[in-house]
Amino acid sequence: MINQALLKTFCTLVNVGHFTQTAEKLFMTQSGVSQHIKKLEKQLDSQLLIREGKTFSLTAAGHQLHQKGLELLRSSDELEALIRQDKAYVGRVKIASPGSVGLKLYSHLLDLQQQHPELVIDYRFAPNKAIQQELADRTLDLALITELTNNSSLLSEKVAEEPLVLITSNKVKSVNWQTLIELGFISHPDAEHHGRQLLSMNFAEFEHVEQFPCKGFSNQISLILDPVSRGFGFTVLPWFAVKAYQHQNSIKIHKLQTSVSEDLYLCVNRHSTLSNRSKFIKSVLTDYLR
Repeated sequence: MINQALLKTFCTLVNVGHFTQTAEKLFMTQSGVSQHIKKLEKQLDSQLLIREGKTFSLTAAGHQLHQKGLELLRSSDELEALIRQDKAYVGRVKIASPGSVGLKLYSHLLDLQQQHPELVIDYRFAPNKAIQQELADRTLDLALITELTNNSSLLSEKVAEEPLVLITSNKVKSVNWQTLIELGFISHPDAEHHGRQLLSMNFAEFEHVEQFPCKGFSNQISLILDPVSRGFGFTVLPWFAVKAYQHQNSIKIHKLQTSVSEDLYLCVNRHSTLSNRSKFIKSVLTDYLR
């Protein structure tokens, strides 16, 4: 079994990149750091560093040990924190999701925090790829995404489906292909993805969203429908985002022949040990969305 103290010294040295600074950080002598590395190399019977004067580079074995060693040390820290204090209603839970489902969830989670004042909800709005990377890096506890991940370090569970809908101002009573061309498109960061999913299933003429004149763009999920409500164009959004819009009377949701929904997945990092508060929030999210 790898000695945790030696592994911590090695990983710190690689992160810091300097023997003297590592010694200062770990409250050791520089020779003590060197001895730890030599003991680790002896234990593993592998050279981990290539020393080049005052600098060094990693061998292939060193790269592998650093990558896996960081995971092991993080797991150890998580386990220690879990044992010391693991109450279901105390502490911070870091969550991220795309904007639409976030509009539905955030207020509900704040209601929960009011019931349990020592529980801290840390909620981030982000695109799918960024969320997956943060969860893989273990800077999040839980995540919701709308694309099934192929990242082997993540575990995904389908918890809901969210319909995609076409929206215009309330002055547009019905839509056909020509109507959409004349209206133009209000774009947003997921517009191409959502537009392709819904419009390709309902209009034989559809090839890509660039077929429509672009009449505006917003990357703020709560503002995308403002230009739509003023008649500047149409857009396609997930249901939760549309229902969260404050001025419902100024927009019209058009029922199309073929309904299209995107799946919502609740994800965790398979290498993380979930705290009881994270398990609690996970169950709340699952129950609320199903």
